[in-house]
Amino acid sequence: MSDHYDAFEVSPVPAPGPDAVPPEPFHGIYGMPAFVSIPTTDLAASVDFWTRGLGFFELFAIPGTLVHLRRWAFQDVLLVAADSAPERAPAMSVSFSCVLGQIDGLVASCRAALPGSVSADSPRDTPWNTRDVEVVTPEKARIVLTAAKPYDPDTQEARNLAAIGITAPTTRPGPGPGKNEEHA
Repeated sequence: MSDHYDAFEVSPVPAPGPDAVPPEPFHGIYGMPAFVSIPTTDLAASVDFWTRGLGFFELFAIPGTLVHLRRWAFQDVLLVAADSAPERAPAMSVSFSCVLGQIDGLVASCRAALPGSVSADSPRDTPWNTRDVEVVTPEKARIVLTAAKPYDPDTQEARNLAAIGITAPTTRPGPGPGKNEEHA
């Protein structure tokens, strides 16, 4: 028996597919299990790019100090006023899920909001069955928008996943076994 099981019901990310519909922007208040804090020397310009380019919305702001942005549930970003920001994007990135049908629009929006923000090789397909877009924001944060592609057992991506023990998705009735059963 594996320690892993499907627990997609706790995630806002829809099942992959050409007709996958993204969830609505989530306006609820919750204890954030994770979030990203990004320093910016220009809150207004940063908010403009993140909202027009990346599709986030302003959940709330403390004027001149902080803006809390969000897309889907659990996709939280805090833009924090700072005296300086990095001159170059770090190698490290943060990824946000999207659906395949959003990729082209996000690329176009980011390019319109900040020419040169989308990497030249984006979008690109990965060996782990996603299509990714890499964006560098005005604050020099490296953001990856990632959309799962439909699982096709006849692809190299499926063989890559099988080689590490990840096989075709299955449907399980009820909660999975183990440590998280009470949360499912």
